Amino acid sequence: MSTPEDGPVRHERSLLAGALAAAGPGAPTRCGGWDARDLAAHLVVREGRPDAAPGILLRPLGFYTERVRRRTARAVPFERLVERFRQGPPKFSPYAVPGVDKIANGVEFFVHHEDIRRAAPDWEPRDLSGELEELLWRRIKIARFVLRKVHVEVTLVRPDGRSARVSGGGRGGPGPVRVHGPVGELVLWALGRTDVAKVRLTGPTDSVKTLTETGWSL
Repeated sequence: MSTPEDGPVRHERSLLAGALAAAGPGAPTRCGGWDARDLAAHLVVREGRPDAAPGILLRPLGFYTERVRRRTARAVPFERLVERFRQGPPKFSPYAVPGVDKIANGVEFFVHHEDIRRAAPDWEPRDLSGELEELLWRRIKIARFVLRKVHVEVTLVRPDGRSARVSGGGRGGPGPVRVHGPVGELVLWALGRTDVAKVRLTGPTDSVKTLTETGWSL
């Protein structure tokens, strides 16, 4: 059964597949040194190889996930990888369970779409639909996991004033930092694309310095 959130996720899947196809297999991305072929293989393995998926988040299992991804990138032609991703998860995939797509894929597809777009010259932020912005904002809590080792209190602030604290910092640590920007830019910043996210940081100078010198990614 479809839900109102399914539309933005399906649309973002289509845009991401189109961006991969247009970029070509050797195109650079903003995702950990991967090119477009690497990214396409990651997306296919993520949805189509449940045995390898846990290693995406669990570092002890990451070696196996990466081995499967590399083999897939070598063995499957790029155009077929893109088409597999465009068609959606296979029936046996956990991502094919009704409702999982909207929960797990909205942020994933948006960020990787921007990984391709923002690796190209002369990119500009795109206008996001209200539906996509709200979907991304409802999933913003993923930033708490990504920023769990950041020792600065961080609050993300939308243009309309709504906010979400995504890092609690530590007792006796530096003062809080507020990160201001559109929802999509806040998501990109929180997931480690700090060099291309259009945001503004406010707070004590030492806190901002500590935060900007800390690395993280997902």
